[in-house]
Amino acid sequence: MNRTQYEYHPQVGYKFIPGLKSRVQHEGGGYFVKTNNAGFRSDQDFHSHKKIAKRILVFGDSFTAGDGVSNKYRYTDLLQESLDGTELYNFGLPGSGTDQQLLLYREYARQFEHDLLVISVMVENIRRVNAHYRYYLDAEGDVKVWQKPYFRISNGSLQLCNTPVYPTPINLSDLEESEKEKVDTGGRFEPVRKLAKKLGLKDLLQKIVRFQPVPEYDSAKNSEWLLMKKILQTWIEESEVPVLLVPIPMFHHVEGTASAKSYQARFSELSESCMIHDPLPDLLKYDLPTRRSFRFGKDVHPTVKGHEALAASILPAIRTLL
Repeated sequence: MNRTQYEYHPQVGYKFIPGLKSRVQHEGGGYFVKTNNAGFRSDQDFHSHKKIAKRILVFGDSFTAGDGVSNKYRYTDLLQESLDGTELYNFGLPGSGTDQQLLLYREYARQFEHDLLVISVMVENIRRVNAHYRYYLDAEGDVKVWQKPYFRISNGSLQLCNTPVYPTPINLSDLEESEKEKVDTGGRFEPVRKLAKKLGLKDLLQKIVRFQPVPEYDSAKNSEWLLMKKILQTWIEESEVPVLLVPIPMFHHVEGTASAKSYQARFSELSESCMIHDPLPDLLKYDLPTRRSFRFGKDVHPTVKGHEALAASILPAIRTLL
């Protein structure tokens, strides 16, 4: 993720520059990014008081913000088209973790009148909430290490750390060895993944070794899951409206190269406190070539078809809650 479209934020780390209009080069032919008065990707400004009957707030990372497609093709915008008398405010922030999204909710979103809160969790986010730093690209395309806010559990409650966030990149060599382990590099087995991708053997290798991209969900007692679970529980408790929790599957799950059973079991632990909608069963109803078309060739983000499939899956759940 290139941070040139963003401005520094001391609590969250960064957010979109308000009033941004930018054409982004991309393998899909490029896409247009437009942000509103609040500094989020939207063609409409956000207003505190509702102007129409229903309003939904949606949170997530780049899969929700819409990396790879223009605003109007995102699943949130498609949902709005299908829901008469309802507007959706998309607070998606690329590269963010669920922890940073909770901070955005506290800092900006809960001031807006709304009837439903949708928390879309790209399941890989479990690594982000357990990281203290992340890799990002600068304007020259060089990889830099940036600090991020994070929570830890102290006496049964969330304690916020790393705030205010450093406004400039950090040299990896300056970090203590224990902190270097807290840098999220974007995936497991990075050298092996790059070699397999270069040789065109990535999908085959994943099937052979029964690759599990997010083993952090394997046990209900894993510290990584306990932190993610606490963040989600806290967020749900703070919400004054119904919450729809949507775990967004990775392409490994959609294309059948990895099992989703572990993360599905973990998210089901939250079913008593909110409604959970898992779009994976709906996505698996499509044939494999169609499912493969839900992401770009090199970029794993959803294509227009991917967003259409997500919207079609989520729509009935929203109608049920509204």
